[in-house]
Amino acid sequence: MVFLSWGRPSSEDQKACINKAGTFNYDDKYKGATAKSLSSLKADKGFSKDGFLLNNARVLLGSGIDTFEKGKSALRNWRHFGLNWAFVDPNTPVQQGAKFCVCVKEFLPWLMMPLQVVYVNETSTKRNRMASFGFGSGTLHGHLLAGEERFSIEIDENNQVWYEILSISKPAHILSFVGYPYVMLRQKYFAHESAK
Repeated sequence: MVFLSWGRPSSEDQKACINKAGTFNYDDKYKGATAKSLSSLKADKGFSKDGFLLNNARVLLGSGIDTFEKGKSALRNWRHFGLNWAFVDPNTPVQQGAKFCVCVKEFLPWLMMPLQVVYVNETSTKRNRMASFGFGSGTLHGHLLAGEERFSIEIDENNQVWYEILSISKPAHILSFVGYPYVMLRQKYFAHESAK
């Protein structure tokens, strides 16, 4: 099952997609996996054994608490998906259990890919030094991939602000299996574009 729309998907199109999608399309043992550090995910050989590939992009946005707060607000309002070829309904709450569609324009039709927020993590220390905010979303039935993706913003000990995308994924449909190298290129392109 693939969810397509010839025009930009409406709210009703997205709701119909979510209602038909059902549950997660990957093993429960991997739910919340992207909440772990990149180094621990690289060390865990179970992902590659089960066919998952690790994808990571980390971009320096600037420095200071204002940059961090703006980045956090951008994630909460889905502005990282504010592209002319990819979007998420900005009214979707970033809270555990919320279901949503990532709508992507590929060639002629739009693809609607259903996901669900698996977790939301927020940490802070004294005067927001080394604070972070992020959330992970898992793919539902009808998504072309199986896996999970985390979007996060962090201010480090040097007051630098980083935007990071971390995902584990594998093909879940014949289209993504055949075109997986293209899918990986598009993920890298999205990471670059969403950081702007």
